[in-house]
Amino acid sequence: MLKSLPNQIVSMIMALWICSAVTWNYSKADEVRSETYPAPELLIELDQLAKEISSPKLVLLDARENAEYAKGHLPGAVWVDAAAWGKAVTVDTEAEPWTKRFAELGIDKDSVVVIYDNQRQRNAARVWWILKLWGVSNAKLLNGGWTSQTEGESLPKQDASVSPRRGNIVAQRETKAIATKVELLEGLKTPGKGLQLVDTRSKEEHCGTNEARTKNKGTIPGSKHLEWSDLLVPETARFRPPAEIAKLFNDAGIDVQKPSATYCQGGGRASVTAFVLALMGSPEARNYYPGWGEWGNDETAPFETPSP
Repeated sequence: MLKSLPNQIVSMIMALWICSAVTWNYSKADEVRSETYPAPELLIELDQLAKEISSPKLVLLDARENAEYAKGHLPGAVWVDAAAWGKAVTVDTEAEPWTKRFAELGIDKDSVVVIYDNQRQRNAARVWWILKLWGVSNAKLLNGGWTSQTEGESLPKQDASVSPRRGNIVAQRETKAIATKVELLEGLKTPGKGLQLVDTRSKEEHCGTNEARTKNKGTIPGSKHLEWSDLLVPETARFRPPAEIAKLFNDAGIDVQKPSATYCQGGGRASVTAFVLALMGSPEARNYYPGWGEWGNDETAPFETPSP
């Protein structure tokens, strides 16, 4: 039908269509932002990042697989080995190796660190939590991660690896970012007095109906259950709006204002929920990083198997 119309009219129609499409994309983003998270500084949108991409204080970390990074990444992004960091958490318990890792990424004491991945925030949140554990306070996640590149406007991809200058950060361990088995066991002695436990695994893992990867199946006694992935919109990897997250927490019996410890099998999923608790204003959101991988293999550790 368009072929039968004069060129000027066709051009006008196409211009109106493009304009409406862009407006729809931005109105969609504005709808998400119509509610404010209690700690909005922990999250950044792609269009906000685009405005800050040239800032000398920005350190942009790509937490995807190295092969994906090599295919193309956001401008100036430095690759971070999230898997290696995840394994090092329980091994490197002194500040020196973390100071070295952070400095090699170009992180200064006043840097603004933004992390993204393509794993529905699991790798990015793990890196965010490790940074928090070692005193890097100004770190945030890109809402939607790499998936945000396919929504509305996108940033140009860069192929060449980025070699940052050495940063001047000095790591300092933040003890209130992590929980230990000893602390949790002590808390169980006085129910209601210890940390609020949040099991972020699947319902099957929580209830012990899954195929066991550990000696014991089930959950730490008294744990609240909320699967980590419920906090995200599946198609976009964006965090759900504040009101939706608040309802999910409320329905699960999770008090955001109570000091909490999240856990999963080995730290990644728990990092996402710890991030969301912080995003929702939790004063103390710890990660029991060894998680069920440690607890479920300790024959002396108590556990329960809730009804499905």
